[in-house]
Amino acid sequence: MSKILMVLTSHDRLGDIGRKTGFWLEEFAAPYYVFKDAGAQIAVASPKGGQPPIDPKSDEPGNQTPAMERFKRDGDAQSVLAATMRLDTVDAEDFDTVFYSGGHGPMWDLVEDRKSISLIEDFYNAGKPVAAVCHAPAVFHHVTHNGQPLVNGKRVTGFANSEEEAVQLTKVVPFLVEDDLKALGGRYEKAEDWASFSIVDGRLITGQNPASSTAAAQSLLRLLENEYELSNA
Repeated sequence: MSKILMVLTSHDRLGDIGRKTGFWLEEFAAPYYVFKDAGAQIAVASPKGGQPPIDPKSDEPGNQTPAMERFKRDGDAQSVLAATMRLDTVDAEDFDTVFYSGGHGPMWDLVEDRKSISLIEDFYNAGKPVAAVCHAPAVFHHVTHNGQPLVNGKRVTGFANSEEEAVQLTKVVPFLVEDDLKALGGRYEKAEDWASFSIVDGRLITGQNPASSTAAAQSLLRLLENEYELSNA
């Protein structure tokens, strides 16, 4: 049984414009049920612990998905979310992989969080896969491997500049995910705006946007299954 750590933001302010943000609900709910239905053990952590902030826009009527509707009927899942572990109490040794859910929040806290940075490095250096979707690939901003940015030379995706422009937050976010991944040496790719698109390059999995959450989670599970089969061959 795979042990999967999911990491969410604790940040709830969208820059200085007076709007709330947080994590995007679909980017938690969809991967959570992909992992749960596969029989994985799931733990959820955030920098502050406890209930992380849900981006209000992610829960608007037009953004509802089957996974979100399932979550709202699932008291156990709601309890898990309400009691996330503090990130600084987490050890990579206790898990097989880590999955970072997006939303704009991670760009303010997780990007600069020293524990998050070292945790990703611990997972990767231990030969374990690392996954991030939508804005969450921004968490690789300070992450290194063998003295180079983790994403350097790797095929990656994340929230596209055109998608950020579409939601009119280009001048609000600390930086643009697409531009940053490219600046770090990542071989950035994208599909059409809002289409499901994920990339696996070795042990690194990235998804472009909320619609990519399921595909990224499924890719992570396949990677774990392949590693299990290889280790037991």
